[in-house]
Amino acid sequence: MAYEVIARKWRPQVFQDVVGQEHVTQTLINAIKNERIAHAYLFGGPRGVGKTSVARIFAKAINCPEGEPGTPCNHCRSCLEITDGSSTDVQEIDGASNRGIDEIRELRENIKYLPSSGKYRVYIIDEVHMLTLPAFNALLKTLEEPPPHVKFLFATTESNKVPITILSRCQRFDFKRIPLDQLAGQLKHIAKQEGVTIGDSAVSLIARASEGSMRDAQSLLDQVISFTGKTVSGELVHKILGIIDRETLLSATKAVIEGNVAKCIEIIEELYNHGYDLKDFYRLLMHQFRMLLFCTLLPDFKPIEMTEADAAELRKQAGSAGETKLQMYLDFLIHREENMRQSSYPRLILETTLIKLCRVEDFLSLSDILKHLIRLEKNIPGPSFAPQPKKIMEDQPISASSSTGYSSPQKGEAAGKDVEKNWDDFIKFLSRKDRFLSTMINGAVFKGIKGEAICLEVGSNSFAAGYLGSSDKAEQISRLAQEFFGRRLRVELTRNASEPLGEPVKPSPASRKGDLESSPLVQGVLSMFDGEILREHKDTKEEKKI
Repeated sequence: MAYEVIARKWRPQVFQDVVGQEHVTQTLINAIKNERIAHAYLFGGPRGVGKTSVARIFAKAINCPEGEPGTPCNHCRSCLEITDGSSTDVQEIDGASNRGIDEIRELRENIKYLPSSGKYRVYIIDEVHMLTLPAFNALLKTLEEPPPHVKFLFATTESNKVPITILSRCQRFDFKRIPLDQLAGQLKHIAKQEGVTIGDSAVSLIARASEGSMRDAQSLLDQVISFTGKTVSGELVHKILGIIDRETLLSATKAVIEGNVAKCIEIIEELYNHGYDLKDFYRLLMHQFRMLLFCTLLPDFKPIEMTEADAAELRKQAGSAGETKLQMYLDFLIHREENMRQSSYPRLILETTLIKLCRVEDFLSLSDILKHLIRLEKNIPGPSFAPQPKKIMEDQPISASSSTGYSSPQKGEAAGKDVEKNWDDFIKFLSRKDRFLSTMINGAVFKGIKGEAICLEVGSNSFAAGYLGSSDKAEQISRLAQEFFGRRLRVELTRNASEPLGEPVKPSPASRKGDLESSPLVQGVLSMFDGEILREHKDTKEEKKI
């Protein structure tokens, strides 16, 4: 007799045999018992979780003449024919290879015939999302008004690819990944029935490698039994399936947390020499740090696939690392994951990644970087321009801010000389507070201190006169002077009385460019934007220097 693989031998034959999908099986059982059977069902979910098996059980249950409602007997002719795939009333169609409109038209022609022996004709279409759009459109009318003796059961791993017009005509059930503890329990039961002794660590490894798929878990168990015989250990499972053991992952995370670069390189070397997939190791390492982070956030967290000893070591590492550092580890691993996945030399990416993780304390956090940038900015001096040549002129006051209420802890000539001595430092101080304001003040001519007033000379047509003469700027300068000199000083602006009034003599282009370059306003703008004068623009009404 030909050998039957475990995945086929242990395929569920009644709803009660289906593992981890009680929310689906119980609903279908109740629908059959209450005679509320819909004309179309859509089963969606990951591979190997029981979608097609449930569809077959459902077909047997609604056609079985001898079993209890919702439970096929698996002994009558109808059940046996459906089980071995020879029933003419239940047709299982592969949507990937029968995806065209011609196949669907043929199906529509056949559904008008009554079932030969059972109560219903059942069409099971696997991977229904592979049908073409014209094929789906051909199904619409049939699904909307099907014959009473026809039931459709659709199965797919990608429900999002099924048109909404089809989804709206079906009852939809989403199958879940099977939890690891239920997978492990089923594997132990199968191994016991097969006369195989298997350890808890081996079962845990197989269940974890199957990623929630019962079919994958059964296939892996079959493969392991073929190699080991009647006794299966965790060490042999690691060797056969190429699964990276938990101890290696714990050693890697411990080395990273302790900053042990040599140990990290040693682990990578060992994995590489034994032929393990380094990209798979990277993925498992991310999962390991995820569990470490959860240990810091959830005091009672314990992965079900871990032994108590491994869980204790995990909690110990989480406590020594702390939430902040573990979050940094995960952020960095996630950031480099795309490089690792696409790299043709993953070993190099893995090595450099672990080295940087070991040196994570050498990197500044975002808040530290911002503080460092602020300190650097404070040490950058503001723009400094050569003062304009002083002319012999008489001072005429333009505007001044009110000095009412100003306190003056220092008075007299000594205080004035102190301001004059530290004027350049005051300009640098202003550049850190308000760079444009410092540019305007630095462009004016500092004439000295008169009592509580800072005397500045600006041109009569200068933009600086209006800017510095405004009340808000005068108040700002007074406040900043209080902060720097320890006393409140007002600003008194004067203009050059010797400047000619009326229409000025048009300068030559060369002198005009020189005037532009020497203008405090232009110099300030050029300094702020790191620019240079390219050309002049002449207005049609009057010449303006820009």
